[in-house]
Amino acid sequence: MLAPYRRLFTRPGTVAFTLAGLLARLSMSMTGVSLVVLIAERRGSYALAGTVAAAGLVAVAIGMPLIGRLVDRFGQARVTVPAVLYNLVPLCGLLLCVRLGAPDWTLYLCWAAGSAVPNLGGMARARWAHLLRDAPDDRHLANSLEQALDELCFMAGPVLGMVLCTTVAPEAGMLAAGGAGAGGALLFAAQRRTEPPTAARPATTTTGTGTGTGITDGTRSPLRVPALRVLTLTFLSTGMVFGALDLTTVAYADALGNRPVAGGLLALVAAGSCVAGLVFGTLRPTGPAGARFLRGVAAMAGLLLLPLAAGLGGAGLALLGVALFVAGTGTAPTMVTGMTLIQELLPQRQLNEAMAIAVSGIMIGISTGSALAGTLAEHAGPGAGYWIPAGAAALALLIALAGRRHLGVGARPSDRTASEATVSTTR
Repeated sequence: MLAPYRRLFTRPGTVAFTLAGLLARLSMSMTGVSLVVLIAERRGSYALAGTVAAAGLVAVAIGMPLIGRLVDRFGQARVTVPAVLYNLVPLCGLLLCVRLGAPDWTLYLCWAAGSAVPNLGGMARARWAHLLRDAPDDRHLANSLEQALDELCFMAGPVLGMVLCTTVAPEAGMLAAGGAGAGGALLFAAQRRTEPPTAARPATTTTGTGTGTGITDGTRSPLRVPALRVLTLTFLSTGMVFGALDLTTVAYADALGNRPVAGGLLALVAAGSCVAGLVFGTLRPTGPAGARFLRGVAAMAGLLLLPLAAGLGGAGLALLGVALFVAGTGTAPTMVTGMTLIQELLPQRQLNEAMAIAVSGIMIGISTGSALAGTLAEHAGPGAGYWIPAGAAALALLIALAGRRHLGVGARPSDRTASEATVSTTR
């Protein structure tokens, strides 16, 4: 199964930027569970932990597209290095505030201040899109690999974060995540020969009859493309799945007196998605990407009924783990195809910003899901929280179905013509 992926790394420099990006993304997967355990341990509140995490993710969701636009304009290395060094400051501030017993509002302030987070996953995909611009099949393979690596990080990260927080100190997970994230991002930025070149900005053009000035192609937001709006809203709902699933699983394991096992349960979700992503990459894509995206969202919605049934039925951790693994297999094909659609619809000069917008949708969804699940964990039974990911997946399916014509599914010829005209204005 892994043999087809080896040909991706015959290109010079691909191994180096992939490994550096993997280290940086491992830190991101450690941060969520490490933050929840840290605040829950030191302050004794899952609700506070969930809302602090939500505040940080909302701030990142706002800042990431802006960082993405800067990356498109100035290049990956010139933006990543200062952003990473800056983000170390609010991280240290958060740890000090938690340790010294500072008021709760200081936790929100510190965590929200770390909003200049570069989208390392998006930048890695942008590098692959540039290197494989003339090989669409290999691009599908690379997108599947990147999704599998994301899931590998989310398989190992929560376990590592939970182990550090419960066996060393509650702050250990956050410290390790900060060090790995900064080191990995700086190493990634140092790989200059695979960095996509910054595209020349289009000349300014004016439109209208003299009463107004048109917007230049270089300043138009990628959200002008209707399909990107549909994908972003779908990813927002998918993010709610991730955020609620993580916090609900931690609370469920804690209610059964096995909090350290929660990291392993979350790793099973990522393991299912990782395996599905690797298998999906070896399959030759058939049919329009929009139709494949719809099928992926539908499968995700159906499979997330399994952890809901296990949680409401009071299943033990072993049976819940099986349900989480199977449910995880529905996310990778959805994410891979969604990122492929973005690469097909947006020009290279807006690719980092467009993917950052999509990831921001996921971040907002994660923050919303975390906040809802944290509140529900304190006011309802531990298994009731699994209603949130199941409902969010159903919402994602409804959004994708409502916008299917923009994704090229069942569109009339006139609709396709209008959509193509809209996309061409961004190129």
